[in-house]
Amino acid sequence: MAPLSARLLMERGRPKTDRLGKIRSLDLSGLKLLSEHLDPKLLSRLKKLQELDLSNNQLETLPANLGLSHLRILRCANNQLGDVTALCQFPQLEELSLEGNPFLTVSDNLKVSFLLPKLRKVNGKDASSTSSQVENLNRELTSRVAAHWEKFMASLSPEEAAEKAQEDFVRSAVRDVHYGPESLSEFTQWRVRMISEELVASGGTQMHEADIPEKSLKATAVQESRARPVSSKRLDDVPLGLSPSKRVCTSPLAQAEGCPVGSGGSQPAPKLEPLHFLQCHSKNNSPQDLETQLWACAFEPAWNEGHTRATSQTVATCGGEAVCVIDCQTGIVLHKYKAPGEEFFSVAWTALTVVTQAGHKRRWSILAAAGLRGQVRLLHVRAGFCCGVIRAHKKAIATLCFSPTHETHLFTASYDKRIILWDIGVPDQDYNFQASPLLTLDTTSTPLRLCPVASCPDAYLLAGCEGGCCCWDVRLDQPQKRRVCEVEFIFSEGSEASGQRVDGLAFVNEDVIASKGSNLGTICLWSWSQTWLGRDSRSPVPVVVLARLQWSPTELAYFSLSTCPDEGTVLCGDEEGSVWIYDVRHMLTQQPPPPAAPQAPTQVQLGPLLLAGDWCSMRGLVSGKEPSPPLCSHQILKWPQPRALNQTVTKTMVNTVVANPTFTYLTALTDSNIVAIWKRH
Repeated sequence: MAPLSARLLMERGRPKTDRLGKIRSLDLSGLKLLSEHLDPKLLSRLKKLQELDLSNNQLETLPANLGLSHLRILRCANNQLGDVTALCQFPQLEELSLEGNPFLTVSDNLKVSFLLPKLRKVNGKDASSTSSQVENLNRELTSRVAAHWEKFMASLSPEEAAEKAQEDFVRSAVRDVHYGPESLSEFTQWRVRMISEELVASGGTQMHEADIPEKSLKATAVQESRARPVSSKRLDDVPLGLSPSKRVCTSPLAQAEGCPVGSGGSQPAPKLEPLHFLQCHSKNNSPQDLETQLWACAFEPAWNEGHTRATSQTVATCGGEAVCVIDCQTGIVLHKYKAPGEEFFSVAWTALTVVTQAGHKRRWSILAAAGLRGQVRLLHVRAGFCCGVIRAHKKAIATLCFSPTHETHLFTASYDKRIILWDIGVPDQDYNFQASPLLTLDTTSTPLRLCPVASCPDAYLLAGCEGGCCCWDVRLDQPQKRRVCEVEFIFSEGSEASGQRVDGLAFVNEDVIASKGSNLGTICLWSWSQTWLGRDSRSPVPVVVLARLQWSPTELAYFSLSTCPDEGTVLCGDEEGSVWIYDVRHMLTQQPPPPAAPQAPTQVQLGPLLLAGDWCSMRGLVSGKEPSPPLCSHQILKWPQPRALNQTVTKTMVNTVVANPTFTYLTALTDSNIVAIWKRH
């Protein structure tokens, strides 16, 4: 592309005129423009320009002095922009499009909102919610910088205060003042530097009333009787392609008793503080939506190399037509992806190393999401767009997971009774994925949960299915590309032992597996290594049970369990809105014989909480009774009954519970469109 000329601008400008100063709208899209082609001397002659389209070019930056002070609409989609600070030269901007710029992150979205106070729409969406998030972050950061200033100045003598403040305070604040998730660190450090410099310039006096954070509102607990949840949906009454619904519960309430006393060494029950209750999956963003079912969530892995216990506080949730990425600390919805007509059932994370057009290596967090349509969407979370769609199955996808050893290998399990292993590859220079199937695994019933074997993930895959628990050989050095189940596992002896649903499956450590669904009212812990050694030519193979944990005796299905291997914890929700937490670390080290009765949790009761609008922030410590040392310490978090639409939400089921690897945050998803987040102290 040759440099821009006045003639070209007049040809592509509107209204048609022979004077640049009269052009109000200019379309420069699709011209393969580079940043150096934008000549400020030429463009500054467009004195009345209000709309500019620079989409589908190769811009890496915007010149800082274009002189377009009256610009109201700017389109820069599908470029290579890596920074947004130059947008501050457009103070009248009302609409902005930045889609398809893969190097822009959530932090850049927040910078845009801060820099452009008149902005109404970003990428075609209302900008008010992001503006509100920026205001909240700004108040908190201002307060923290002010507190840091007082502490910093108190440590200095009067003689050195002025000189040291100029030299050291800004650097100290940027280093020590933190707030929010790692994904927002670029924005928070940027704002901390700005606030610090303003504070130094004013001698510590420039603190506006608007910058002081408001006191957080406390929820009022109102003790009300709990109504028991009832489900009227039956799986038998709906077509196979629809989402799995829960069966009618006919069992009595679980009678949770104290754990039997065993050998010492168990840890006290964790103390959990309820932080946020969000309605971020509402259909048409309606606050009255308490019906959208939320099915799956997964914490973004922390990719810091060399850190064995890195903490992640970013969680992806799915349900209805939306996938949300939430920061657990602040309750901010960092990103929301919608696919009209879809119903998402599962999400999974991976991280890919991508080489840019300029030859730079970037680490991308990629989120895979799938559901009713049988398609897998690959979402570049920080850039905020979908960069690939895999048409994986002809029927709905029930669950998916990435290989723990190969970052591009993805398993998908469908209602078509097939599990497919895909290599999604690495995106090309146009940021497109070219996925290819590697293996097809046939099942005799619908696969519900996938679980690569922890000690040999490249060799074997476990799946919990409607008809039981099965295992496949997934070694890629074998010639067969289509395989049947190699081993079926059963959890009790007898003619009815096989063919029982397994709807919960996860490894607690490299050997011990937690599974649910084979027996009502219990979660089974069993040994992979001992079970595998005991197999012979016969199938099914009885599992070697290590322990059974008491759980709800409900006949409802599809409550997914999860584990936190670093903490030796098993988690599961139930039909009453409760969260069951099992600390099995001592049991794993001792490996006792199966107890005569299932191990029972202790109970924890929370008062009603307020659910205001899209989210609310709750405070108030919740802890369980500290039991005498049993084989394992357990805890039940009762549903806290948040309030929405001036009424208490009492009828709910907790479909999924997941904690981050260090068990700092716990996220629970319900069938009433509520994401609940707790924090452990």
